[in-house]
Amino acid sequence: MAVVATGFFDGVHLGHRLVIDTLLRAARERGEQSVVVTFWPHPRTVLQKDARELRLLSSLAEKRAMLSALGVDRVEVVPFSREFSRLTAEEYLREWVVGRLGGTAVVLGYDNRMGSDGLAHDAITPLAKSLGLDVVECDAIFSSGGGVPPQKTSFGPPPSNKLGSPPLTMPRVARFSEEAPSSTESVIQDITPLKGFPRHSERSEESISSGKAISSTKIRAALERGEVAEAEAMLGYRYGLHGVVVAGNRLGRTIGYPTANMQLYEPLKLVPENGVYLVEVETLGRHCYGMANIGVRPTVSGAGARTIETHIFDFDELIYGLDIRLRFVAKIRDERRFESLEALKEQLAADEALCRGMLAK
Repeated sequence: MAVVATGFFDGVHLGHRLVIDTLLRAARERGEQSVVVTFWPHPRTVLQKDARELRLLSSLAEKRAMLSALGVDRVEVVPFSREFSRLTAEEYLREWVVGRLGGTAVVLGYDNRMGSDGLAHDAITPLAKSLGLDVVECDAIFSSGGGVPPQKTSFGPPPSNKLGSPPLTMPRVARFSEEAPSSTESVIQDITPLKGFPRHSERSEESISSGKAISSTKIRAALERGEVAEAEAMLGYRYGLHGVVVAGNRLGRTIGYPTANMQLYEPLKLVPENGVYLVEVETLGRHCYGMANIGVRPTVSGAGARTIETHIFDFDELIYGLDIRLRFVAKIRDERRFESLEALKEQLAADEALCRGMLAK
């Protein structure tokens, strides 16, 4: 027997955490398993014409690791297909929740939509009860972002809205330990402070108290604007990228700023807006800080391909072909073209001084 929550849960943000916390509490009180049903690939890649524009906050591996770390007993990943998308809410509840998962109760967020018929919360509740399922409800979590509805948490079609957000103050940088955990443990470390929901960071508390529902859509929009601290406030942890170090043109080394060039493991992961960022870096079993440049390197390559390059502070190791993880702390400036390599070098020195100053606070 199980209590079941359904959704894509991209990013496993603070709004999702409320659903998961409600799920865990209900399962514990009933003495049953907690089960999350999620999908892969994202429904928009199967159903929507704008699928090429979709970028994700978490890979499947990251999402599974975070959900498990929060205490979910079982994560069921349903291969999303056109055939699956044709299931009505009643068929999904009967065939999957009751039939395959042994569900006795479902957890519904305030914005849940379900099935090809797109049933909303008010219609799902009586339907579930008619199938012998108890319904456990949870409310929204709020942030300071724009006032549009959050992305639907089930397999109905998601909205596509333009979002706004107020300016951010520069964040204070926290220290961490020297020993780096394994790759999966790294994902778990990101969310551990929030495992006993509703504990949050200071910025998360400010975000939650100020009035608009958190959604994956808003978080993506914040990252696309380079507002990584705003994204952190809604996620509850620093947004990160995970990949492998690949060879570059090694120009940075000639001006005193060698960089690690990252190729993402998950090509659909959202990369923040072009610019220079203060980042946490995890590689070669070590934790470091550095500054990452996202963009097309206009000074040295014109309008080339978009790259992710990171200069790691106080680090001089060969890491080609090795794992690297970045977590975004703050955006320092926009990417821009310089008239010479010397001018670029001077700006990089200024960027480094600013980053180190933030770390020293």
